[in-house]
Amino acid sequence: MKAPKRLQALIEEGLIDSVSRQLMSGKEATVYVVQVGDDTRCAKVYKEATERSFRQAVDYTENRKVKNTRQARAMAKGTKFGRQAQEAAWQSAEVDALYRLAAAGVRVPKPYNFCDGVLLMELVTDSHGDAAPRLNDVVFTAVDARKHHATLVLEVVRMLCAGVVHGDLSEFNILLGHEDSADGAPGGVDGGVDVPVIIDLPQAIDAAGNNHAARMLLRDVANLRNFFGQFAPELLQTSYGLEMWDLYQRGVLDPDIQLTGRFEQKAGAIDMRGVMREIDDARDEESARRVRMGA
Repeated sequence: MKAPKRLQALIEEGLIDSVSRQLMSGKEATVYVVQVGDDTRCAKVYKEATERSFRQAVDYTENRKVKNTRQARAMAKGTKFGRQAQEAAWQSAEVDALYRLAAAGVRVPKPYNFCDGVLLMELVTDSHGDAAPRLNDVVFTAVDARKHHATLVLEVVRMLCAGVVHGDLSEFNILLGHEDSADGAPGGVDGGVDVPVIIDLPQAIDAAGNNHAARMLLRDVANLRNFFGQFAPELLQTSYGLEMWDLYQRGVLDPDIQLTGRFEQKAGAIDMRGVMREIDDARDEESARRVRMGA
Protein backbone atom coordinates (compact mmCIF):
# COMPACT_ATOMS: atom_id res chain seq x y z
CA MET A 1 0.00 0.00 0.00
CA LYS A 2 1.02 3.63 -0.36
CA ALA A 3 2.77 4.79 2.79
CA PRO A 4 0.89 7.42 4.84
CA LYS A 5 2.69 10.74 5.13
CA ARG A 6 3.82 10.10 8.71
CA LEU A 7 5.36 6.76 7.72
CA GLN A 8 6.88 8.04 4.46
CA ALA A 9 9.21 10.14 6.58
CA LEU A 10 10.42 6.98 8.36
CA ILE A 11 11.02 5.27 5.02
CA GLU A 12 13.16 8.23 3.94
CA GLU A 13 15.08 7.99 7.21
CA GLY A 14 15.69 4.28 6.61
CA LEU A 15 13.84 3.20 9.76
CA ILE A 16 11.36 1.09 7.78
CA ASP A 17 11.43 -0.26 4.23
CA SER A 18 7.76 -0.45 3.29
CA VAL A 19 4.18 -0.42 4.59
CA SER A 20 2.18 -3.61 4.03
CA ARG A 21 -1.28 -2.71 5.32
CA GLN A 22 -3.29 -0.99 8.00
CA LEU A 23 -3.83 -3.30 10.95
CA MET A 24 -6.30 -1.29 13.03
CA SER A 25 -7.46 2.21 13.89
CA GLY A 26 -8.24 2.98 17.51
CA LYS A 27 -9.18 5.89 19.72
CA GLU A 28 -5.64 7.27 20.01
CA ALA A 29 -3.67 5.78 17.10
CA THR A 30 -3.63 3.89 13.81
CA VAL A 31 -1.43 0.80 13.56
CA TYR A 32 0.23 -0.41 10.36
CA VAL A 33 2.12 -3.58 9.47
CA VAL A 34 5.55 -2.61 8.12
CA GLN A 35 8.66 -4.33 6.78
CA VAL A 36 12.11 -3.73 8.21
CA GLY A 37 14.54 -5.87 6.24
CA ASP A 38 13.33 -9.45 6.62
CA ASP A 39 11.33 -8.61 9.74
CA THR A 40 7.64 -7.80 9.93
CA ARG A 41 6.84 -5.23 12.61
CA CYS A 42 4.11 -2.76 13.39
CA ALA A 43 4.11 1.03 13.43
CA LYS A 44 1.75 2.82 15.80
CA VAL A 45 1.00 6.29 14.46
CA TYR A 46 -0.45 8.46 17.22
CA LYS A 47 -3.33 10.73 16.27
CA GLU A 48 -3.22 14.44 16.95
CA ALA A 49 -5.05 15.52 20.10
CA THR A 50 -7.87 17.08 18.04
CA GLU A 51 -8.47 13.74 16.27
CA ARG A 52 -8.52 11.48 19.32
CA SER A 53 -11.74 10.36 20.95
CA PHE A 54 -9.73 9.46 24.06
CA ARG A 55 -8.73 12.65 25.86
CA GLN A 56 -5.78 13.17 28.19
CA ALA A 57 -7.98 13.12 31.27
CA VAL A 58 -6.53 14.55 34.46
CA ASP A 59 -6.95 11.11 36.09
CA TYR A 60 -4.24 9.78 33.78
CA THR A 61 -1.91 12.78 33.50
CA GLU A 62 -1.86 13.64 37.21
CA ASN A 63 1.76 13.90 38.42
CA ARG A 64 3.09 12.95 34.99
CA LYS A 65 6.38 14.84 34.86
CA VAL A 66 8.81 16.04 32.19
CA LYS A 67 12.51 16.63 32.84
CA ASN A 68 12.65 20.01 31.10
CA THR A 69 11.50 22.77 33.50
CA ARG A 70 10.61 25.13 30.62
CA GLN A 71 8.32 22.46 29.20
CA ALA A 72 6.79 21.87 32.63
CA ARG A 73 6.00 25.56 33.08
CA ALA A 74 4.53 25.81 29.57
CA MET A 75 2.39 22.71 30.16
CA ALA A 76 1.08 24.20 33.39
CA LYS A 77 0.19 27.48 31.62
CA GLY A 78 -1.43 25.71 28.66
CA THR A 79 0.54 27.65 26.02
CA LYS A 80 0.87 26.36 22.45
CA PHE A 81 4.37 25.14 23.24
CA GLY A 82 3.03 23.62 26.43
CA ARG A 83 0.31 21.73 24.57
CA GLN A 84 2.93 20.40 22.15
CA ALA A 85 5.11 19.32 25.06
CA GLN A 86 2.14 17.66 26.73
CA GLU A 87 1.38 15.79 23.52
CA ALA A 88 4.98 14.58 23.28
CA ALA A 89 4.90 13.47 26.93
CA TRP A 90 1.62 11.61 26.31
CA GLN A 91 3.10 9.70 23.38
CA SER A 92 6.44 8.90 25.02
CA ALA A 93 4.63 7.55 28.10
CA GLU A 94 3.83 4.34 26.21
CA VAL A 95 7.45 3.89 25.13
CA ASP A 96 8.66 4.40 28.70
CA ALA A 97 6.05 1.97 30.04
CA LEU A 98 6.92 -0.71 27.46
CA TYR A 99 10.61 -0.68 28.38
CA ARG A 100 9.83 -0.57 32.10
CA LEU A 101 7.37 -3.46 31.95
CA ALA A 102 9.48 -5.61 29.63
CA ALA A 103 12.33 -5.29 32.17
CA ALA A 104 9.90 -6.44 34.88
CA GLY A 105 9.01 -9.57 32.90
CA VAL A 106 5.57 -8.44 31.76
CA ARG A 107 4.50 -9.73 28.35
CA VAL A 108 4.27 -6.60 26.18
CA PRO A 109 5.32 -5.97 22.56
CA LYS A 110 9.05 -5.26 22.24
CA PRO A 111 9.63 -1.59 21.34
CA TYR A 112 12.27 -0.84 18.68
CA ASN A 113 12.14 2.88 18.01
CA PHE A 114 10.10 6.02 18.58
CA CYS A 115 10.33 8.87 16.08
CA ASP A 116 8.08 11.85 15.32
CA GLY A 117 4.99 10.41 16.97
CA VAL A 118 5.43 6.90 15.52
CA LEU A 119 6.23 3.89 17.71
CA LEU A 120 7.92 0.96 15.98
CA MET A 121 7.46 -2.28 17.85
CA GLU A 122 7.10 -6.03 17.62
CA LEU A 123 4.14 -7.45 15.72
CA VAL A 124 2.49 -9.96 18.05
CA THR A 125 1.37 -12.99 16.04
CA ASP A 126 -0.69 -16.15 16.42
CA SER A 127 0.47 -19.71 15.75
CA HIS A 128 0.13 -19.16 11.99
CA GLY A 129 2.23 -16.01 11.94
CA ASP A 130 -0.78 -13.75 11.41
CA ALA A 131 -1.56 -10.72 13.58
CA ALA A 132 -2.75 -11.98 16.97
CA PRO A 133 -6.44 -11.48 17.82
CA ARG A 134 -7.72 -9.45 20.74
CA LEU A 135 -9.25 -11.40 23.60
CA ASN A 136 -12.60 -9.86 22.66
CA ASP A 137 -12.50 -11.79 19.37
CA VAL A 138 -11.86 -15.19 20.98
CA VAL A 139 -14.25 -17.66 22.61
CA PHE A 140 -12.66 -19.58 25.47
CA THR A 141 -13.35 -22.86 27.22
CA ALA A 142 -13.75 -22.65 30.98
CA VAL A 143 -10.32 -24.23 31.40
CA ASP A 144 -8.59 -21.73 29.11
CA ALA A 145 -10.50 -18.83 30.68
CA ARG A 146 -9.20 -19.78 34.13
CA LYS A 147 -5.68 -20.23 32.80
CA HIS A 148 -5.50 -16.89 30.97
CA HIS A 149 -7.20 -15.05 33.84
CA ALA A 150 -4.59 -16.42 36.26
CA THR A 151 -1.81 -15.39 33.87
CA LEU A 152 -3.14 -11.85 33.55
CA VAL A 153 -3.67 -11.42 37.29
CA LEU A 154 0.03 -12.27 37.66
CA GLU A 155 0.89 -9.76 34.93
CA VAL A 156 -1.05 -7.04 36.76
CA VAL A 157 0.86 -7.91 39.95
CA ARG A 158 4.15 -7.62 38.07
CA MET A 159 3.08 -4.27 36.68
CA LEU A 160 2.10 -3.03 40.12
CA CYS A 161 5.40 -4.22 41.59
CA ALA A 162 7.09 -2.19 38.84
CA GLY A 163 5.04 0.82 39.94
CA VAL A 164 2.75 0.86 36.89
CA VAL A 165 -1.05 0.67 36.56
CA HIS A 166 -2.33 0.16 33.01
CA GLY A 167 -5.40 2.33 33.58
CA ASP A 168 -7.42 1.05 30.62
CA LEU A 169 -6.92 -2.72 30.72
CA SER A 170 -9.67 -4.83 29.17
CA GLU A 171 -10.30 -7.57 26.62
CA PHE A 172 -9.93 -4.92 23.90
CA ASN A 173 -6.24 -4.20 24.54
CA ILE A 174 -4.89 -7.66 25.29
CA LEU A 175 -3.76 -9.84 22.39
CA LEU A 176 -3.67 -13.64 22.40
CA GLY A 177 -0.19 -14.19 21.03
CA HIS A 178 1.69 -17.43 20.47
CA GLU A 179 4.88 -18.05 22.40
CA ASP A 180 7.59 -20.33 21.08
CA SER A 181 8.80 -22.38 24.02
CA ALA A 182 12.30 -22.29 22.53
CA ASP A 183 12.87 -18.55 22.77
CA GLY A 184 10.06 -17.34 25.04
CA ALA A 185 9.04 -14.52 22.70
CA PRO A 186 5.53 -13.76 21.39
CA GLY A 187 5.23 -15.09 17.86
CA GLY A 188 6.91 -18.44 17.53
CA VAL A 189 5.78 -21.56 15.71
CA ASP A 190 3.41 -24.46 16.24
CA GLY A 191 4.29 -26.40 19.35
CA GLY A 192 4.36 -23.37 21.64
CA VAL A 193 1.57 -21.98 23.78
CA ASP A 194 -0.95 -19.16 23.50
CA VAL A 195 -0.22 -16.30 25.89
CA PRO A 196 -1.90 -12.95 26.55
CA VAL A 197 0.16 -9.90 25.54
CA ILE A 198 -0.78 -6.52 27.01
CA ILE A 199 -0.88 -3.54 24.61
CA ASP A 200 -1.99 0.12 24.50
CA LEU A 201 -0.14 1.83 27.34
CA PRO A 202 -0.10 5.61 26.66
CA GLN A 203 -2.50 6.09 29.59
CA ALA A 204 -0.37 4.04 32.04
CA ILE A 205 0.00 5.77 35.39
CA ASP A 206 2.44 5.79 38.29
CA ALA A 207 0.99 3.63 41.07
CA ALA A 208 2.66 5.63 43.83
CA GLY A 209 2.21 9.15 42.44
CA ASN A 210 -1.37 9.17 41.17
CA ASN A 211 -4.31 9.59 43.54
CA HIS A 212 -6.55 7.60 41.17
CA ALA A 213 -4.24 4.56 41.00
CA ALA A 214 -6.31 2.37 43.35
CA ARG A 215 -9.55 3.00 41.47
CA MET A 216 -7.92 2.37 38.10
CA LEU A 217 -6.22 -0.81 39.25
CA LEU A 218 -9.49 -2.14 40.64
CA ARG A 219 -11.22 -1.31 37.36
CA ASP A 220 -8.51 -3.07 35.34
CA VAL A 221 -8.80 -6.24 37.43
CA ALA A 222 -12.62 -6.05 37.42
CA ASN A 223 -12.56 -5.90 33.62
CA LEU A 224 -10.52 -9.11 33.51
CA ARG A 225 -12.81 -10.78 36.05
CA ASN A 226 -15.99 -9.83 34.19
CA PHE A 227 -14.67 -10.87 30.77
CA PHE A 228 -13.33 -14.29 31.74
CA GLY A 229 -16.27 -14.76 34.11
CA GLN A 230 -18.44 -15.18 31.02
CA PHE A 231 -16.67 -18.49 30.39
CA ALA A 232 -15.84 -19.51 33.98
CA PRO A 233 -18.59 -17.99 36.21
CA GLU A 234 -16.80 -18.78 39.48
CA LEU A 235 -14.28 -16.06 38.63
CA LEU A 236 -17.02 -13.47 39.18
CA GLN A 237 -16.78 -14.13 42.91
CA THR A 238 -13.06 -13.30 43.16
CA SER A 239 -11.51 -10.14 44.63
CA TYR A 240 -7.96 -10.14 43.26
CA GLY A 241 -7.86 -6.38 42.77
CA LEU A 242 -8.77 -5.64 46.38
CA GLU A 243 -6.29 -8.23 47.60
CA MET A 244 -3.31 -7.04 45.54
CA TRP A 245 -3.89 -3.34 46.29
CA ASP A 246 -4.05 -4.07 50.01
CA LEU A 247 -0.75 -5.98 49.78
CA TYR A 248 0.79 -3.19 47.70
CA GLN A 249 -0.22 -0.54 50.23
CA ARG A 250 1.32 -2.58 53.04
CA GLY A 251 4.56 -2.97 51.06
CA VAL A 252 4.41 -6.77 50.91
CA LEU A 253 3.32 -7.35 47.31
CA ASP A 254 5.80 -9.53 45.45
CA PRO A 255 5.75 -10.89 41.85
CA ASP A 256 5.94 -14.44 43.22
CA ILE A 257 3.24 -14.02 45.85
CA GLN A 258 0.37 -16.52 45.83
CA LEU A 259 -2.92 -14.63 45.76
CA THR A 260 -6.13 -16.18 47.03
CA GLY A 261 -8.72 -14.06 45.22
CA ARG A 262 -10.35 -13.32 48.57
CA PHE A 263 -10.30 -10.10 50.59
CA GLU A 264 -11.65 -9.32 54.02
CA GLN A 265 -12.38 -5.65 54.70
CA LYS A 266 -10.67 -4.41 57.86
CA ALA A 267 -12.45 -2.09 60.26
CA GLY A 268 -11.61 1.56 59.66
CA ALA A 269 -10.03 0.87 56.26
CA ILE A 270 -11.00 2.61 53.03
CA ASP A 271 -14.25 1.15 51.69
CA MET A 272 -12.62 -0.69 48.79
CA ARG A 273 -15.70 -2.79 48.18
CA GLY A 274 -17.67 0.43 47.78
CA VAL A 275 -15.16 1.52 45.16
CA MET A 276 -15.64 -1.81 43.40
CA ARG A 277 -19.41 -1.36 43.40
CA GLU A 278 -18.99 2.07 41.82
CA ILE A 279 -16.75 0.56 39.13
CA ASP A 280 -19.23 -2.23 38.39
CA ASP A 281 -22.13 0.25 38.27
CA ALA A 282 -20.20 2.45 35.84
CA ARG A 283 -19.45 -0.54 33.63
CA ASP A 284 -23.12 -1.59 33.64
CA GLU A 285 -24.19 1.95 32.72
CA GLU A 286 -21.69 2.04 29.85
CA SER A 287 -22.91 -1.34 28.56
CA ALA A 288 -26.52 -0.13 28.69
CA ARG A 289 -25.55 3.06 26.84
CA ARG A 290 -23.89 1.02 24.08
CA VAL A 291 -27.02 -1.13 23.73
CA ARG A 292 -29.24 1.98 23.45
CA MET A 293 -26.93 3.40 20.77
CA GLY A 294 -26.87 0.13 18.89
CA ALA A 295 -23.11 -0.35 19.43
